Amino acid sequence: MPFASLGLTPELVRAVADEGYTEPTPIQQEAIPLALGGRDLIGSAQTGTGKTAAFMLPILQRLAPGARHTLRALILVPTRELAEQVLQSARAYGRHLQLSAAAIYGGVGMEPQTRALARGVDIVVATPGRLLDHMERGHVDYSKLEILVLDEADRMLDMGFAPDVRRILGALPDQRQTMLFSATISRDVDALARTALNGHASVEIGRRARPAEGIEHVIVAVDKLRKRDVLARILQAKPAGQTLVFTRTKYGADKLVTFLKREGIPAHALHGDKAQSQRQRTLDAFRSGVADVLVATDIAARGIDVDGIRMVVNYDVPADPEVYVHRVGRTARAGARGLALTLISPDEWLLMADVEKLIGQTFPREVIPGFEPSVAPLQPRPLHLEVARPARSVRARVGGRRRR
Repeated sequence: MPFASLGLTPELVRAVADEGYTEPTPIQQEAIPLALGGRDLIGSAQTGTGKTAAFMLPILQRLAPGARHTLRALILVPTRELAEQVLQSARAYGRHLQLSAAAIYGGVGMEPQTRALARGVDIVVATPGRLLDHMERGHVDYSKLEILVLDEADRMLDMGFAPDVRRILGALPDQRQTMLFSATISRDVDALARTALNGHASVEIGRRARPAEGIEHVIVAVDKLRKRDVLARILQAKPAGQTLVFTRTKYGADKLVTFLKREGIPAHALHGDKAQSQRQRTLDAFRSGVADVLVATDIAARGIDVDGIRMVVNYDVPADPEVYVHRVGRTARAGARGLALTLISPDEWLLMADVEKLIGQTFPREVIPGFEPSVAPLQPRPLHLEVARPARSVRARVGGRRRR
C-alpha cells in the first residue's frame, strides 16, 4: 500500500519518499486516514513503529492550506530529546510546505523560545513544564488551536506530568482534534484519554507491552560486581553498529562510562544532569555513528531515534517490566533486526521473571566462561567470546563489520 493511497497530498508523499520510506507501517495505515478525517483517536503501538509520522503527516496536511503562522497544533512530549526528534520530523515531512514549527523545552534559555512564540508558529512541540512557564508569562495564545497530540502519554504520566498536562488541557479550546499515542494503555492513560478526547477511535497495533518483532532476547548471568567486566568483554568483541546501554541511575551511567574508557572503549553518557547542549552533541555523535556506545538512563533515552542501534544492553534489570519493552524498542526499528542483551545478577532473577511473564517468552540463559555467577541460572549455555574479534554467536545475531 503506497502512502498516496492514504489520502496524503503529493507534497507530503514526496517528502516521505525523500526520507526513504515507500510503504506505511501498520500504525500509519490505520491512524492516518482517521486523523485526516478529524477524528479523535488513541494510537497504541510500540516504539519504532512509525507513530510520529502517523500524527505528523495528518497535522501537516490539515494545516497546510493558508498557513497563518499562529499556534494551530500543539504536541506534548515527555522529554527534551523527544521534542527535538518530533520537531525534526515536522521539518522533514513539511519541507515542501510553508508551515513553521518550534520546540519548547527546559534546560535551555527561554528567550529564543519566547521570540519564536511571539513571531508565531503553526506547530509547537513542547514538554509540559516549560510550556506552563511560557503560559504563566502570557507567551502562548491558544485561541486558534485546532489539534492537540499527547505523545508517549504513558511515559509523560510516569514522569509525574499529570497535573501539568491537566492544567494545559484546561486552557485549550474545547473544539479541537485530540490524538493520544502511547506504547502501553494503563489505567492512568485511560483516565487521561477520557478527559482529553471526545468520541475517539482506537488504533492498536500488536499486543500491548510487546517488543517489536526482530529482537532476539538473551540473558547473560553474572555476579553484580563483575557486570562491568563482562560488558567490556562483550563490547570489545561485538560487531559493527551502535550499542545503547541502560543503567538505573545517573551516577551509575557516569561510573560505567569512566570504567569503559579505561578499558579502551570510547563510551558516552546521557542523562538529566548533563547540560542540554552537551546532551545534543552526544546524541548527534551517536546518530551519525561517530560514537558507538551510549550509556543512558531511561528518561534521557526516551527521545533517541536511531535506526542503526544493533544492540541494547540492560546493565541493570528494570524494576518495571514495561520499562524493558521501552528500552529494547530502541533496536530492531523499521523492520531491522537487533539484539537485546540483559546482564543479570542472582538478586535480579525475580525481576527478569516479571519481564518474561509480561512478554510471554522465556529468554535463553547464557554464561561467559570465566565469569560464571555464584548462583547459576537454569540450564545455562556457554557464550564464547574473544577479546580480539567478535564471537561467532554474537556476529550471527548482530552482523556486520566493526565501525572504525
